[in-house]
Amino acid sequence: MAGLVRRYLLVVVRFLPFAIAFLRDRRRFLLFGRRRRVGEAVHRERAERVRDTMLELGPAFIKVGQVLSTRPDIVPPTYTDVFGTLQDEIPEDAGGDPRTVLEAELGDELDLSTLERVAGGSLAFVYTAAYDGERIALKVRRPGLKPMIERDLRVIRGLLPLVTPFLDERQRYSVRNVADDFEEIVLDELDFDREREIMDEIRENVADDDRVVVPASYPELSSERVLAMEYLTGRKVTDDDAFEGVDVDAHEMARWITEVYLEMGLVDGVFHADPHPGNLAVTDGGRLLLFDFGMSEQLPRAVQEDVVDLYRALVRRDLDGLVDALIALDVLESSVDRAEVRRVLELVVENLSGRADVTWRTIITELMGSLREFPFRIPPDVMLLVRVGTVGEGVCRQLDPEFDFLAAVREFLLERGLIENELAALVGETAADAQQSIPALARLPTRLDLTLDQLERGELVVRTEPADGTRRDPALGYAVLAGALAVAAAVLTLGATPYAVPVSGLAAVFLLAYLARRHG
Repeated sequence: MAGLVRRYLLVVVRFLPFAIAFLRDRRRFLLFGRRRRVGEAVHRERAERVRDTMLELGPAFIKVGQVLSTRPDIVPPTYTDVFGTLQDEIPEDAGGDPRTVLEAELGDELDLSTLERVAGGSLAFVYTAAYDGERIALKVRRPGLKPMIERDLRVIRGLLPLVTPFLDERQRYSVRNVADDFEEIVLDELDFDREREIMDEIRENVADDDRVVVPASYPELSSERVLAMEYLTGRKVTDDDAFEGVDVDAHEMARWITEVYLEMGLVDGVFHADPHPGNLAVTDGGRLLLFDFGMSEQLPRAVQEDVVDLYRALVRRDLDGLVDALIALDVLESSVDRAEVRRVLELVVENLSGRADVTWRTIITELMGSLREFPFRIPPDVMLLVRVGTVGEGVCRQLDPEFDFLAAVREFLLERGLIENELAALVGETAADAQQSIPALARLPTRLDLTLDQLERGELVVRTEPADGTRRDPALGYAVLAGALAVAAAVLTLGATPYAVPVSGLAAVFLLAYLARRHG
């Protein structure tokens, strides 16, 4: 208990200067005074100091910063950019020596004298070891890490009630959910059994794709704290020599990365959510090698469909569909003022139209910035999808500065039939309109029969002269009827009714009558 209190005090002391600075932005003298105007440079400097403080406070706070870098519903763009630079490297002895975990878990099955460390991060280290005559990789969780993180999660949750009174209503909506979201993400990363299961499922899903390779696991050596897998090597995709001696170039690899991740997220529903350069490599055979599946997600089928609806609405600029998708994904509350949201989104679309520099990051920044007017949040699965898009696009642009990420996304969606092209969409909308009109059109033959009877008896006069007395062509009435019937026939054809042929015939009769009067 004393240790928890000391941790509370340490965290409060470290973040107190930032809290005072943010409060002074609202009221210069904390309790009274006008708002302060703070420039972009000041905010960036603050963000960098907050980032450094998170690094000093350890793994849980590093993860807080990494999560916040994908939460524009909580922090402004300057802070998301800076927090996105947080790296996992911390001293090896933080949380204890990972070798003690291997001794406890695998001491009887592995020759630990063959261990070699190859990588390290905030949650785990990666070693290689000899097993059955070959080298395997072992991802090992720091031994004292889980109690440390659980303690810091309690501290973070305990401090949230002190923060929320100083937030506006729309931010409170997100913060009320962020503690649960964050806890779920971090604890999932600590569970190596979960990571192994997802890695195995993704490996099975991409088994027939010659472009990508995922390491196989060794379940008999794996546990919640240890993940044993094939030891596969490659050159980091952004290295200068990454594509030397292989049959793929940087542009093609950028396209592969885009398609592989879209296939995982939108088709398979199980995806690797951390595509930064350190987790992507090019093998000697020219294949894309994926590492580190700690940050991964499995989407329910309903969420997959909602995400596809979101893409479809964005591509077609269907604002009503976009609002529907955002509500279905729980980004917006169902009680939100739809008309007001639509008006704001319309401004976003107008702002992006015609710009040559539109990227995925631009769209997300504009979209999330506009939604700040409303209570909104980004659920964990949606957050990870957003992260995949922004991080993945950044990698693709590093590989090829001219790479059009959005065009590649659109091409993939069209090829997989997840969205329709403009012509197909237009035909679909027209057919839908026709189907909605069928009840009224079904009464058309009866009305037409009555109208023709009236014409035959002379009870109905088609006026072809304007009220001002100016004479017009007397054949105009036939032309109007011919045109109207031709349109009716076209619509009836879409509705697959039996009246299309006779109505087409009547249109032809009136057209001939028009021509006869015109040239007779």
